[in-house]
Amino acid sequence: MTAAEIAAAVGAGELDPAAAVEESLRALEERAELNAVISLCPEQALARARTRPSGPLAGVPLLVKDLFDTAGVRTTYGSTIYADHVPTRTATAVRRLEEAGAIVVGKANLHEFAWGVTSQNPHYGTVQNPRFPGRTTGGSSGGNAAALAAGLCALGLGTDTGCSVRLPSACCGTVGFKPTWGAVPMEGCYPLCPSFDTAGPMARTVADVALAFSVLSGAPVPKPRLEGLTLGLLLEPPPVEPVSPIVKGSDPHARGRSVKGSDPFTIAVCRVEALGARVVEARIPAPEVDTWPLFLTEAAASHRATFPARRHDYGDNVRGKLELAQRADPAAAELARRAVARWRRDTATEPAVDLFLCPTLGIPVPPVDVDELEYRLPLSLWARPFNVLGWAGLALGDLQLVGRDDATVLAAGLALEEAHGSEAIAVPPEK
Repeated sequence: MTAAEIAAAVGAGELDPAAAVEESLRALEERAELNAVISLCPEQALARARTRPSGPLAGVPLLVKDLFDTAGVRTTYGSTIYADHVPTRTATAVRRLEEAGAIVVGKANLHEFAWGVTSQNPHYGTVQNPRFPGRTTGGSSGGNAAALAAGLCALGLGTDTGCSVRLPSACCGTVGFKPTWGAVPMEGCYPLCPSFDTAGPMARTVADVALAFSVLSGAPVPKPRLEGLTLGLLLEPPPVEPVSPIVKGSDPHARGRSVKGSDPFTIAVCRVEALGARVVEARIPAPEVDTWPLFLTEAAASHRATFPARRHDYGDNVRGKLELAQRADPAAAELARRAVARWRRDTATEPAVDLFLCPTLGIPVPPVDVDELEYRLPLSLWARPFNVLGWAGLALGDLQLVGRDDATVLAAGLALEEAHGSEAIAVPPEK
C-alpha cells in the first residue's frame, strides 16, 4: 500500500495502524541482508500505533534517515562515534510527520555522516540494491531508497546536500523530492553543509512525496499540471566547478554527458508535450567561481567537535574528505559564498522557463563496490547544481524535474504520474 492508501484506510477504520506497523517491522527484519536499517524501534512504534494516531499520514510506517534526531531512539549519524547516542529531542521535520500521524519504525542506513554517494558504510554495512542487485543504491540516503524499493515501508525521510535524496531514488527506481532550500526545517539534523542541506520525502509515488511535503512545509498539495508550462530540456549538466577536489583519477563518464537522443528523455519529452507543455532546449550558465571551497569549509566546521580529535574513529572515505576540508581556504570560501548568492539571483528568472527536464543520474548504475572517490562527480553531476542554486528537484527514478518553486515541480510530477502511473518512473540505462 502507498502512504496515502494506508492513511485513508486507517482514517476510515478499515486498517489497524498496529497491523501496518507490524507488517513493516517484520518485512524490515526479514530483509536484513539489504543493510537498509541501522536501528529498529518496535516497542516505541507499536506503542504509538496503539494510540491510533490521526491525520493525513495516519498509521503510515516511516523510515527516518539516521541523520535526524529521534527522542528515545538511537541516532548514530552513520558513525561509531555516536553508536550509543540516544537523543532527548526529535528533529522538527520528523516531529511534523509524526504530528500528521506517521509512525517511525526505524532509522535508515546511510553513507557515514551523509558525506558520500554510494551508502558504503564501513561501520553498519553497505546498503544493497533490491531493484538492481549487485549495483549501488547511491547515497547518501541509500537505506531509505532500498527499503522503499523492496516494499519494506511506505515513506522515508532523507537529506539532500548534493544528490542524496534524488540519486538513491534513481538507482533504486523510486521517487524522491529535494525541496527548495529552506522549505523544510533542518533543526535536529546533523549538518553537512548548511548552505546546501535540505530534507525531503522519499516514497514509491509522486502523490506520497507531495503529501509528505505538504505536511513538512505547511503548503497545500498542488493540483496536477503540465498544460501551458514551458520546460527547458537540459542537454548538459550545469557546471558548478572546473574540477572536483574530491575525485581521484579521471573517469570517462565525468564530463560531456548529453541526453540528446537518449530514449528515456525522448519518451519524457513526448509525454510532457502530450500533456500540454512546451519543451525547448535550455542551458544554465555557470557561477563565477568554483563553489567547492564553501562546501568544504562548512563541512569542516560541522565536524569541528570530533575532527581531527577523533579522526581514527572515522572510516577511510570520510576521513580523507575531512582532511582535505581542513585545508580549505576561508577567503576562497567567502568568494564562493558571494558567487552562489549572485548565481541564485541571476538565474531567478533566466533561462525563462517554468521547469527544467534532465536526468537524475544519466549513466548505468555502477557496481555496489565501486570506488566512491572515482564516482563522486559522475554520480552527482545532474543533481548537485540544484543544491547550489537552492532549487527543487523531483526524481522519478532517473527522470528529474527541476524548478525554482516546489509547487510547480510537484504539480508536473503529479500530472505525469496521473497520466502514466508507475511508467513515469524512469529506469537508469543498462549500458
